[in-house]
Order: sequence, then structure tokens, then C-alpha cells
Amino acid sequence: MKPSWLKAKIPSGENFFKLKLLMRSAGLHTVCEEAMCPNIGECWAKGSATIMILGDTCTRSCGFCAVKTGRPSVTDWDEPLRVSQALGKLNLKHVVITSVDRDDLPDGGSEIFAQTIEAVKRRDPGLIVEVLIPDFKGHEEDLLRVFRAGPHILNHNLETVARLQKRVRPQASYDRSLFVLERAKKFGLVNKSGIMLGLGETWEEIVQTLSDLRERTDCEMLTVGQYLSPTKTHLPVERYYTPDEFEEIGRIARELGFTHVASGPFVRSSYFAEEQYRSPQVLSPAQHG
Repeated sequence: MKPSWLKAKIPSGENFFKLKLLMRSAGLHTVCEEAMCPNIGECWAKGSATIMILGDTCTRSCGFCAVKTGRPSVTDWDEPLRVSQALGKLNLKHVVITSVDRDDLPDGGSEIFAQTIEAVKRRDPGLIVEVLIPDFKGHEEDLLRVFRAGPHILNHNLETVARLQKRVRPQASYDRSLFVLERAKKFGLVNKSGIMLGLGETWEEIVQTLSDLRERTDCEMLTVGQYLSPTKTHLPVERYYTPDEFEEIGRIARELGFTHVASGPFVRSSYFAEEQYRSPQVLSPAQHG
């Protein structure tokens, strides 16, 4: 049974339905819908969404993720233009662009990713572009292709502690994800990462993970949220953390040197992304449900 503090608002409001209609008419996907994000009502109501490119089918089978796994459709090379046109109608200040993993493609989808970033920036030079990228199997040229497109924030989630990586995301790796973040920082980008709690990690492992992000990648921005199992076939929730525990983790993260931290039960990678980028502080759990 979920604790009382884990109650998401029902999606509603004019902006919510306007954004939903726009996404459907443009043939675009959002991670908000595909990953069953609990914040979709709040974020869409204020005109904020995370665009998911390269289709809605992932080539990986992570145990926590609600995005469907299978054989993706043919790559849509018109997608960068359609994304930029759709975003041009939303009058946003900050946009998050992410994708499914496309291990079926020689470049992992990095060319489409880069073209999308460039198209969005050309259409609105004042827009802050944050990207949440796959690991591209650690292929440096694919990573550099995305880096060169010039996103303002490069986000790649570690997701969980080192011990649980194989169980949570069997086709990824703790060290590979740290490499992605390290390379982004060396390239000169603002780097960001996130972890979920409730998968069986210990408190000591959480602190070690935050320390690894700071010491090995000089990571600046961090999100920490409660894992919620999408269905009964996904990994179960081992534990629900309290708002006070999330606040304590936020305090520890700030002491370790993270400049922007969002830590709370409903926090997800792109939740309050604009506020987090513009305000160097720890956001309290009260601001996240």
C-alpha cells in the first residue's frame, strides 16, 4: 500500500488538453505519457513537457521502465523539424528532449538527436535546451555528435546504485554512465543525473553513488525520486522513503557540492527542470508532491 504522501493530482486544465492535442496532431511522443509519469497533470497544466524522439519503442528492457520494448519503427528523419515546429507553438522557456534507446541503429540515434537540438535552437535561440540522453553504448563519437549540437544541459541518469545495475537496467552499466557524464563535463557542458530510491539500495550505497557522481564526473545537477512500479510485471518497490529522508538526502547532496538538487517522492528527471536550472538551491520535498 502506498503511503499518504504519494498522491498525484488528476490531469486537468486547459493547458493540459491543449498540449495533449498538439502532441497528437504533430505525431510526437512524450516521456510523460510513455513512462506514466505521476507529474503529467501538473507539468502539462503549466505548459511543460519532455519530448521523446526516435519513436516510442525501446530496444532495451530495463526492469523499472514503462516504455515498451521491441523492434522500433523506421527512423523518421522529418522528426527534428516537426519537434521544432511543435515547440514553437508552446512559447516555452525551457524544454527537455529525450529518447528511447535505439541500439538497432549504427549511431544509436545520435544524428537525429543532434539534428533535433539544432532545429529547436534555430527556431528559438533563447530557449534553454536540456537533453536526457541514452548512453549510446559508450561510443564516444556518438556522444560527441550530441555534445557538438550544443544543449545547455546534458542529463544522463545513473538510475540506481552500482550493486543493483544489472537487475534494474541489464543492458547498461554504472561505469559507462559515469563515463558519459564525465565526457559531457570535459566537453564543457552542464551535466545532470538522477537516481530512484526504493529498489533495495542501502543508505550507505545512496551516499556512495552521490559521491561517485561528484568525484568522478563533477556532476552539478541532481534529481532524486521515489521509484514507483508501473505494473505488476516490473520490479517491485522494496521501500517507500519519507519526505524527511528525501530532505536529508538533498542536504547531503548539497554538502557534497551539487549546485542544483531536487529531492522528493515525486521528483523525476525533468520535473521542475526550468526552476532547478535557474535557481541554485535544493528544492524541498514539499515542492514535489
